[in-house]
Amino acid sequence: MEWMNAVRRLRESRRPGVLVTVASVRGHAPREAGAKMVVGAERTWGTVGGGNLESVAVERSRALLQDPAAAAELITLSLSDKAPYQHGVQCCGGEVALLLEPLPVVPAVAIFGMGHVGLELARILARHDLELHLVDSRPDQLTPERLTVLDDAVASVHVHQVPVLPELVLGELPPGAHVLVMTHDHAEDAALCDAALRTAQLGSIGLIGSSAKWARFRTRLAEEGHSPEAVARITTPIGLPDLGGKEPATIAVSVAAALLQSFRQAPTTWCGADGAEMAR
Repeated sequence: MEWMNAVRRLRESRRPGVLVTVASVRGHAPREAGAKMVVGAERTWGTVGGGNLESVAVERSRALLQDPAAAAELITLSLSDKAPYQHGVQCCGGEVALLLEPLPVVPAVAIFGMGHVGLELARILARHDLELHLVDSRPDQLTPERLTVLDDAVASVHVHQVPVLPELVLGELPPGAHVLVMTHDHAEDAALCDAALRTAQLGSIGLIGSSAKWARFRTRLAEEGHSPEAVARITTPIGLPDLGGKEPATIAVSVAAALLQSFRQAPTTWCGADGAEMAR
């Protein structure tokens, strides 16, 4: 179906849209209940009947695209020459209810380091509608057998097994991606933090580790030429501050909860390499 392909293409290209469905019909109408179309910022796919009905749906859908907090809504239009119209008379004689459902760009999260905490975190995040990137330089951490726990994932899962220079994956991530650094190697963590601060259009950057580790990293990043404002973009420790415990599952729950909370508190923003904030 054309509308299904359109939803898939929008999601893959990380562009928002609105799914318009004929929810109910009374009397005569150009399309039956269940007919669908997809509205993007620049084009549409499918049809709910053309004319004033469809033009109003497209106009309202594009208004929803401009509102980050937009929710699904139901609009009812009368197809009568006596009814108010904006885009020409449509006098089929019926009444149509249209359901408009925003198709937002889902958050993207990249976990660098698929050890005990990374795998537990992936299990939690995979149950949410997001784009999940799993990165590790050790081939045994990303085997199909080990990742069977993600077989029922709701998230779109992308696996990156990179024996050398895992920081190169940062440039492949979608704009606004949230990065979590938790590898087995502090040198790898440091290289990732440095590269993340130099990568434009990333979202938040989180680092797992102790205050002593962060003190060393902060000094090294300053020596690499990063300003205090840039270094402050890295959040450490990560997770909910009041949730204690060192078990991998506990840490993963804490980190996931803080991340999911941030998704709901504010629209996604990210910073360029120069530290300038940009909105999606």
